[in-house]
Amino acid sequence: MTATLTAASPPPRPGLIDLDQALAQLLAFAQPVVEEESLATFDADGRVLAQDVVSALQVPPQDNSSMDGYAVRCADVAAPGTLLRVTQRIPAGHQGVALQKGEAARIFTGAPMPVGADAVVMQEDTVLEAGQDPQRAKEVRIQAVPQQGQWIRRSGEDVACGTTVLQLGERLHPASLGLAASIGLSHLRVKRKPRVALFSTGDELVMPGDVAPEDMPPGAIYNSNRFFLRALLHRLGCEVSDLGIVPDRRDATIAALKSAADHHDLILTSGGVSVGEEDHVKPAVQSLGALHLWQIGMKPGKPFAYGWVEREAGDRAHFIGLPGNPVSSFVTFLLLVRPFVLQLQGVQHTQPVRMRMPANFDLPKADRRREFLRVRRNAQGGLDLFANQSSGVLTSAVWGDGLLDNPAGTTIQKGDLVSYLSFADLLL
Repeated sequence: MTATLTAASPPPRPGLIDLDQALAQLLAFAQPVVEEESLATFDADGRVLAQDVVSALQVPPQDNSSMDGYAVRCADVAAPGTLLRVTQRIPAGHQGVALQKGEAARIFTGAPMPVGADAVVMQEDTVLEAGQDPQRAKEVRIQAVPQQGQWIRRSGEDVACGTTVLQLGERLHPASLGLAASIGLSHLRVKRKPRVALFSTGDELVMPGDVAPEDMPPGAIYNSNRFFLRALLHRLGCEVSDLGIVPDRRDATIAALKSAADHHDLILTSGGVSVGEEDHVKPAVQSLGALHLWQIGMKPGKPFAYGWVEREAGDRAHFIGLPGNPVSSFVTFLLLVRPFVLQLQGVQHTQPVRMRMPANFDLPKADRRREFLRVRRNAQGGLDLFANQSSGVLTSAVWGDGLLDNPAGTTIQKGDLVSYLSFADLLL
């Protein structure tokens, strides 16, 4: 069973932009930065490759043993209990000599296979004669008949010479760094970090530490958005200039935008993008450049703006204005700002993986807008719904481990298959 569109559900409000349409338009403006730098592989976690990485060698470079045991010739072991002469000992990092008929080589994990050997018998399947010192044993009894190629890692089975192992536009992670190191790369060519200016608007905002909770004036709130937006930008590999809180005045907003535009690729704001008399961001951006997107058909997160601010040099700084409610700001960042910032860095694939999972709850009332509900996976393999889905309840984003993408006008019955986006992917 899947979530279904209800015939009685109200139509979407006119004038709202579809989320997918808004994202497509947004990404069309996100031209990747052109500057590159050479960065030590040790320091490249989270950065985006500026060129393909091609291996100049085989990994592993030679056939080697994947077990501690004995390298043998299968032709010499026709039956269990065969006794072979131990003629050499090959630790990792050392090369043995060719194996002759009736011989075995004591070998260790990672050691190159000697010429002539075509299998490794792990030491658990061997027996030394009573009293023999394993370090000086001259004979070994093979208790299991080996198969050709067993416990051998073949040259190039991980990476073949000439193979592209990491691609242009790939965002590096710890395993990527290990792979680059395995083919001998101490440095990588990466895109430079996007430069992002961040500020919040609102006379009601107070920074934690400036005013004690018991001394908060009526109507004041702590600025939570500033903390998670800054952290999200850092996770995406941005250089962030935190410009603090801008007063709810047109002149102050214009001055902040002008200052930020000259030194940054993107200006990101929180609050002030609705239609109230104290919402100054929209007209301020329009006075300095243009506003391209406005009011998206999603819940939470309808007040969203994209545009640009003209620089004195004649080019532009991108502008994105997020809603002020914390969950709205959080969700719109993940769904719109995240792919935009990734594309600025040249990332090829910016969309998260979606999974179909069963809902363990009912949602009998359909909404006009596409909803992104905060949910959490449970031990039964389904999704639980946070009770309060208000855009101001940030605890829902801490309790939840992902978002349920519910189409406009759709109700949900327990057991319906729904579309789930994991925070584990969205917060990378």
